Amino acid sequence: MSLSEVPPPVAESPGSDLPDVRTRPPGPASRSWQLRLSERQVPMGPRRAPVSGDGLRPAGPIVLGTGLGSNVFDVDMNRYVDLAAGFGALLLGHCHPNIVRALQIQASRLFQGMGDLYPSDAKIGLLERLAQISPIPEAQLILGQSGADAIGAALKTATLVTGRPGVVAFHGSYHGLSYGPLAALDLRPSYRAPFEAQLSPHVRFAPYPSNPSELDASLAAVRLALSSGDASAILVEPLLGRGGVVEPPAGFLSGLAELAREFSALLVFDEIWTGLGRIGDWFVCSKEGVVPDLLCVGKGLGGGLPISACIGRREIMTHWSRDEEVVDSSTFAGAPLACTTALATIDVLSRQRLVFRAREVGDAWKARLVEKLAGSAIVEVRGRGFMLGLDASKVPGGASALARALLERGYLTSTGGGKRDVLVLTPPLIVPERLLDGFDDALVGALRALGSL
Repeated sequence: MSLSEVPPPVAESPGSDLPDVRTRPPGPASRSWQLRLSERQVPMGPRRAPVSGDGLRPAGPIVLGTGLGSNVFDVDMNRYVDLAAGFGALLLGHCHPNIVRALQIQASRLFQGMGDLYPSDAKIGLLERLAQISPIPEAQLILGQSGADAIGAALKTATLVTGRPGVVAFHGSYHGLSYGPLAALDLRPSYRAPFEAQLSPHVRFAPYPSNPSELDASLAAVRLALSSGDASAILVEPLLGRGGVVEPPAGFLSGLAELAREFSALLVFDEIWTGLGRIGDWFVCSKEGVVPDLLCVGKGLGGGLPISACIGRREIMTHWSRDEEVVDSSTFAGAPLACTTALATIDVLSRQRLVFRAREVGDAWKARLVEKLAGSAIVEVRGRGFMLGLDASKVPGGASALARALLERGYLTSTGGGKRDVLVLTPPLIVPERLLDGFDDALVGALRALGSL
């Protein structure tokens, strides 16, 4: 590596501290807040154990209070290193000064525009900036508030272009929980099952390949699904995120592009998690050289505020202009506050070369983890850049147990895979390397405590 290729150092600003866990989580304050939460928040997911005799539920998760940089504090004032970063949404960490400053300035100017009727200058500026960094030429965009919004806009666009209702998606996929994306979700069938009768019946699933030996079978399944003749789109995560951080083999994305052209379907990339530098490139498609027809981004775009975008070529997006009015919008889509923080996020990512840093530092971190975990119960370390997945399927209790052991050592992580058997690491792109080194040691300690090393 030449000196010009060395990733720029990240200044150790406030929020770059190692963990300080003084009260075993969840502490008393977190427990108290959780008890209040249980009275008012609808319980979702697996049924909890009944309330114990002393009136307290079993220990729940911690409750977060404040965050700064790569650190987050719970309400018991335990300090953690955040390697989840809001499920990958905090590319610049908590309360980045540029984001805070941009938010303060915009808050003194304009909170809310009127969507597409009277748009704000911030919205127009963001549309222009996203078009500049997009790999799609002559890009036009639809803004939303969530990743699911962007996917929904993409599926609608595909139907407007082709006149067909069908979608080809993949096993293990996650595209959001609103009704359009939910029909194309296969991370856990239980998410779909109660609502199946209300969802599109025109979605077919193909296997997502994890290695070259599975490539031909996957593409053959896609071809078979397309041969029905009703498919408007192939919807794919170019790196499977919540499904377990699975990187497909070379030739998969280009093979999908060829099939999409052959069957006159649109190729839709869900880069809501992978996009904007997390994997060490602005987008997966930038590295792979496969340009989709539609590209969905979100999560980290707003620097912590909710905003997303569906990006497509002008010739595709013109299908929204019709004799009878058809729109995809909402009151807060393209709101000035989120547009401003999105512009600030893209600016920091560019000026500080954080995309390049994610590639160099993240890939080096992955190599160290592979070396340190040799002989442990971790089956595989997957992913690239600052999006890594540790296959913990052989660890007692899976990734959930490992995440809990790491929490007690001061590191926040998340889990993925249909059985929550993958520990997912998506730190801020500004995380100091010494905090990653500290995590490596904590991970070894956690695996030893679980009898897995």
